[in-house]
Amino acid sequence: MSQQHNEIFRRATDDGDELALRMDLVSRARELTPLLRKNAERTDADRRVVEENVQALKDAGLFRMMVPKRYGGHEAGFRTNLEVTSAVAEGCGSTSWILNLISINAWGISLMSRQAQDDVFGANPDSRAAGVLSPAGTGRRTDGGVRVTGKWYFASGSLHANWGMVGFTEVGVNDEPLGQYLALIPVEEMTIEDTWFTVGMRGSGSNCFVAQDVYVPDHRILSVASALEGDYPTPFKNEPVYQTSFIPAATIVLAGPQLGLARAALRHVIETAGKRSIAYTSYAKQTDSTAFQLQIADAAMKIDAAHLMAWRCTDAIDAAAKRGSQLDLLTRARCRADTGYAVQQVTEALQILVSAHGAGTFAQTNPLQRIWRDSNTGARHAIVMPVVNTEIYGKALLGVETNITPLI
Repeated sequence: MSQQHNEIFRRATDDGDELALRMDLVSRARELTPLLRKNAERTDADRRVVEENVQALKDAGLFRMMVPKRYGGHEAGFRTNLEVTSAVAEGCGSTSWILNLISINAWGISLMSRQAQDDVFGANPDSRAAGVLSPAGTGRRTDGGVRVTGKWYFASGSLHANWGMVGFTEVGVNDEPLGQYLALIPVEEMTIEDTWFTVGMRGSGSNCFVAQDVYVPDHRILSVASALEGDYPTPFKNEPVYQTSFIPAATIVLAGPQLGLARAALRHVIETAGKRSIAYTSYAKQTDSTAFQLQIADAAMKIDAAHLMAWRCTDAIDAAAKRGSQLDLLTRARCRADTGYAVQQVTEALQILVSAHGAGTFAQTNPLQRIWRDSNTGARHAIVMPVVNTEIYGKALLGVETNITPLI
């Protein structure tokens, strides 16, 4: 699987600079694998990514992956982000998840006004933001900005962030909704409620941001309606990655950790198969069983399919950005479907691998159970749900009005 993946990876059609950057960042990520595996159990038990991992990601420059070059970042495309986060996930799912969400928030900040970008990356190129798109807060206009109050659950990476990017609905004098926005708020102006008690992705620190009447200046507010149309405040229109279609980009990134977890699971089951018997049968080694061989092949093909669907989506996103155009509705809908389908294939592959590996999967010392828990938790993120995303795509294919969500 790894050799096949690398072969396809090297045949990517990107320009040389982006491919060179991708190979460099993936190489840095893979160098961290032993450390991440060593700390994975502690990350899970402590319910936060250990600081050694966070420092290693920082030292490797991976938190700067989607920060503009103007601030010393890498300004990477979405295929590169997918490859790097999946490589990190082979070592630790939670570490990959926070890298992924911090990276997409760095991208989101880079869509904003120049002053907002300077506030964050000009002051500190290693700034990290956690965010929640859902408009769980309310905002009221005041001189030069908005006063925002709200509670935002599932802010992945909150324990390692110094900024929060959170959704809110602006309301008028009679509490009537006037529009949906994202506010960029320093973490010290909010509180974090410890609410993330889960069986999977335990280390992601996806806790709750709380803001009470916090003032946010206009330059640190992003209109979601405008973003959905590809109309971003950033004045740097010559940076293609920050002209990318909003929802396809924000959706496909969630497939990255899943791909790496799937590869890690397949590798573990294959590597241990020659040492494990199949109970209550004559097979002294799993590798001798035709049924086991079929299960491995089935799981591997599903994982391959997940990669292909995810790559198709990121390649479409990156190509459109380089052309200076937004994706059409059908392609945007397909990207949501691609993401849901990719995640579904990983979920199905892991189910096969867990059954093939046997009940020993669920020993606390077996890393496969943690991979299974992390993947299944991440797979339930609302914006990647296969049934919803497939319905969106079906409506787009048939020309039926898409009325279930504006997030396409």
